[in-house]
Amino acid sequence: MALHETVADGVATITMVNPPVNALGIADTYRLATLLDGYKNQSEVRAVILTAEGRGFCAGVDIKEIQAMNADGGHLGLVEANRSCAEAFRAVYECVVPVVAAVNGFCLGSGIGLVGNADVIVAVKGAGFGLPEVDNGALGAATHLMRLVPAHRARWMLYSCEPATAEELHEYGSLLRVVAAEELAATAAEVAGVLAAKDPLVMRAAKASMNGIDPVDIRTSYRFEQGFTFELNLLGRGDAARSAFLRGERDPNAAAERRSEFPQ
Repeated sequence: MALHETVADGVATITMVNPPVNALGIADTYRLATLLDGYKNQSEVRAVILTAEGRGFCAGVDIKEIQAMNADGGHLGLVEANRSCAEAFRAVYECVVPVVAAVNGFCLGSGIGLVGNADVIVAVKGAGFGLPEVDNGALGAATHLMRLVPAHRARWMLYSCEPATAEELHEYGSLLRVVAAEELAATAAEVAGVLAAKDPLVMRAAKASMNGIDPVDIRTSYRFEQGFTFELNLLGRGDAARSAFLRGERDPNAAAERRSEFPQ
């Protein structure tokens, strides 16, 4: 994945680009965390937009990369994928300035971790949000999904792997706006501009104060979930799903993408 960063008028924009489905590679996931953490020392940055180019926002981790790193029979690929995701999700949450997620299409797996930790979310009409993890022999990001939908809705989404639409999340109040695809960039810029116009010292304090009163420690909660992913992997469930993907027998990312395509 390539990460493109620009800074203008107090707003840093990070764009994820990894065709065809913007899967998260390990190195760039770590780099995303580094970029977000770095704004602590960049007083000119007063808000962040996190978005993507292409068919969707993010289809999850890069399964091919994980299995290639596991080729020697070890588990380094899975360990590093989980570590990098934990760092990126934390960095979005702990970024010293508000993060606006601009979701240009399907948002699955790791995408939920990124968006669920953002401060404000805007999305295109019909975008699907979901966790295909159970179908992939893994667990994770329910911590962040529950920041987007009610608890029992999150349970069904996790168990069934069925996504929810941007319109549904807007009804819950999780999404600020749902717009046409051609309006997404301008809408994200408008929202980020409102935040960037505020007193920067006060806004950084506001972000820290909101995190401080959160009822769930997202770092501990997510790592708890990841423990079950490691357990399932040791039992062979995760590796079997990933190996089937590499053999071409199933493509969990593509299948999840199809499930996320709702009528406009």
